[in-house]
Amino acid sequence: MTRRQPTTRNTKTQRSKSDNDRLKLRNTEALKPIGVVSQLEAQEELTGATPNKVPIELISLPSSQPRKWFAPDKMQQLVESIQKDGILQPLLVRPLESERYELVAGERRYRAAQTVGLSEVPVIVREMTDLEAAQFALAENLQREDLNPVEETEGILQLLALKLSCTVEEVVALLYRMHKSAMNGVNNVINQPEFSEVQAVFDGIGQMTWASFVTNRLALLKLPNDILLALRQGRIEYTKAKAIAALKDEVSRQQLLESAITLDLSLAQIRERVKEHRQLPEQDLAESIAVRMTTASKIAKKSKVLNDPKKRKKLESLLAQIEALLSTDD
Repeated sequence: MTRRQPTTRNTKTQRSKSDNDRLKLRNTEALKPIGVVSQLEAQEELTGATPNKVPIELISLPSSQPRKWFAPDKMQQLVESIQKDGILQPLLVRPLESERYELVAGERRYRAAQTVGLSEVPVIVREMTDLEAAQFALAENLQREDLNPVEETEGILQLLALKLSCTVEEVVALLYRMHKSAMNGVNNVINQPEFSEVQAVFDGIGQMTWASFVTNRLALLKLPNDILLALRQGRIEYTKAKAIAALKDEVSRQQLLESAITLDLSLAQIRERVKEHRQLPEQDLAESIAVRMTTASKIAKKSKVLNDPKKRKKLESLLAQIEALLSTDD
């Protein structure tokens, strides 16, 4: 399929400059090594295209989506916007058999349209192969500033799997082998053909090397499920999540996770509590917990957290759990 080559365009304004933990696509030219047409390039290419109106029931989501969680408040804002003004930017779809379509870009608008109850939505129809559609969806999501670290990590692994024609598990194994070889000064893996493909993907993404990805991001996928969920929902930073995961006791870990979120504990405070749990014997640990409960109560009285409806609701939930534990007759 003949396709226009991406044109150079700075996209820094598309992402928060202060968001140093987020991946940043430098420009559409950088996407050339990955073989992906970015969302901005596609929009430019399709500017003159006339959207078609198609029944929303004829549009299906792809089997694998890079994005798995959407912030409820932002979704509600989009729903209200569509109720007022309709869908201003068409969805991008590709044709399937039986006059149906598969969504390529615009899942938030698609879901919001379903919530509003629209029977038809504006779309741009574009012929794409399975690989092109998947690559486009991944690139489009990696440009979003609110994509969380877990989804970023999974998206990059999916993109690598597509480029290398293998499974995500095989990609992870390859990255670990490459990292081990680099650390040991051995070049037998780095000199393999796969390395140039991996290097090209990370050159295209920018702001992160494959080595730092292995060191800082792959470990996220090994985190306990409750911590992974909090990360997906943007409730906690991944540096804090990794520190909390050091606690092996599930109950203590869940308690620390909720405390870290509700009280907005710093990374230093979290590490101190993890150290405390590891070093104290059971009796001293029990006394420490009692002291911390008293301290938390004092902090809550002085803090503005009680004025925040969302945080107040979380505190009420935590207090209910604590009261249930204290009232249990062992």
